[in-house]
Amino acid sequence: MNNETLTLPDLGWSAFFQSQLSIEEVEGMRPLRVTEVHRNSLETIGVHGSIRLPMHRDLVEHGMAVGDWVLTNHDSVQVERVLDRKSLIKRGSAGLEAVAQLIAANIDTLFIVSSCNADFNIARLERYMALAHQAEVEPVVVLTKVDMCDDPDVFLDKTRELQNVITVTIDATTEGAVEHLAPWCGVGQTVALVGSSGVGKSTITNTMTGLDLLTRGIREDDAKGVHTTTARSMYRMVSGGWLIDTPGMRALRLVDARDAVDSVFEDISDLALTCKFNDCAHESEPGCAIRAAVDAGTLNEARIARWQKLVREENQAVETIAESRARHKKFHKEVRVAQDIRRSKKGK
Repeated sequence: MNNETLTLPDLGWSAFFQSQLSIEEVEGMRPLRVTEVHRNSLETIGVHGSIRLPMHRDLVEHGMAVGDWVLTNHDSVQVERVLDRKSLIKRGSAGLEAVAQLIAANIDTLFIVSSCNADFNIARLERYMALAHQAEVEPVVVLTKVDMCDDPDVFLDKTRELQNVITVTIDATTEGAVEHLAPWCGVGQTVALVGSSGVGKSTITNTMTGLDLLTRGIREDDAKGVHTTTARSMYRMVSGGWLIDTPGMRALRLVDARDAVDSVFEDISDLALTCKFNDCAHESEPGCAIRAAVDAGTLNEARIARWQKLVREENQAVETIAESRARHKKFHKEVRVAQDIRRSKKGK
């Protein structure tokens, strides 16, 4: 960060956060925004510049995300409180446990980045859109590498399958990218970049911030990317807003996102409510409104299959969470029983 003096609104502060402060906190605490999360520390920024804070156990248990707001005393680096988030982008962890991995907090817009090449995948874009809907932030699809594509309109046409989302095409290496993305990048606004490796997220970050971060290309044989960004970081854009860059995600699991999935496929989920049977599987049941729409040519079969896949995954995730909670409850009960037995033996 440079030595420019920033105000709290410049940092993304709003009435939502101000309303959480008591009179004592307004007078005696300083708000700081998290720009990086490390194993043992937090990098933050406030009106007086950047400050490194220790990551104590309570913060680890709470779970910290880039973009979070914390409070400290003016003469201390100890975090006193983490403010409630206005939005949170999260995904399921790669393990068997349905644990949420925090991606970014307190953002206004999610830039879903995809390149105009063989890496383009409409199902992946729908998953990212579900992340945005879950966090109640605006999704914007950003198609990159248009300068390396013979006909970008082919990919733009494919995005028309997506509902209620703006799509922007850019050459991320030019100043034109700043102009195209400007509506979401004003002073105090925060955006996060998500997408596969090699789609141009770091190039967008360089162009939007004026920094010179490491960028790497894609493998020409399959258009698969290689990881450039290895950790989440928040940077100030030349437009005055804030950008959170994230590592590429090869696998994206949703967690606790059924309503978000229904929002992405709003036309299908609404139509499913009109089926004759509440437990309709939308395969061959009589009175299935979705099958009727397919037969009439008003619904795309492939899109229905993608909706059903996400719904099945979400149902399985819910079951996994319930099983995990049951195991933890059983474990803690067994611990209490064992402690009671030890206490009773000591009392004899």
